[in-house]
Amino acid sequence: MGLQSWYDAHVMPKLVTMACSQGQIMKRRSQLVPLASGDVFELGCGGGLNQQFYQTSLVSSFSGIDPHGGLLDAARERARAKGLRADIKQGAGEDIPFADSRFDTVVCTFTLCSVEDPARVMKEMRRILKPGGKLLFLEHGRAPDTDVAKWQDRIEPIWKRMAGGCHLTRPIGAALRSAGFDVEPLGQGYLPKAPRFASWNEWGVARRAGA
Repeated sequence: MGLQSWYDAHVMPKLVTMACSQGQIMKRRSQLVPLASGDVFELGCGGGLNQQFYQTSLVSSFSGIDPHGGLLDAARERARAKGLRADIKQGAGEDIPFADSRFDTVVCTFTLCSVEDPARVMKEMRRILKPGGKLLFLEHGRAPDTDVAKWQDRIEPIWKRMAGGCHLTRPIGAALRSAGFDVEPLGQGYLPKAPRFASWNEWGVARRAGA
């Protein structure tokens, strides 16, 4: 195993989990995740950072996938502690192993930045949503300010190697609309006290257009 492969397998998932569990990020999770209801699917559920925010009185069942097998035990344990009936698997968002129109809610937080094929992942999320179902998203991506976006372009090649393929320059709301979602923005902005090149966030509710 080469150094990069060892880093990606053993170090990077822990660093990303730490970065994605900082105070302001958890605050935004706490505002979004409780909106989940019915049969819920979470993309990138490894580590279980969102588990504490699900309302068990609203969630009928919980399913999720993550490509990092080493994080799934923590996700399963947190689901059990929460009292959720859970089906958590190792897998990738480009090929979600669940049936069409299976879920009332899909939750996607700080995940689209690092998938290999975001358009295909969004198509998959749309596929597994029931008609009238909702996608709850909280993502970081391309900043609207030109000077910040220029720095994102410069830093991204190195950043991806350090952060498990995480991209700084992917659009969020616009990409969801292009993938066939109607988007209801709930908020956007830079994280306080964080580097602006890595901290532009958008969050909201998306539904299958025409459903």
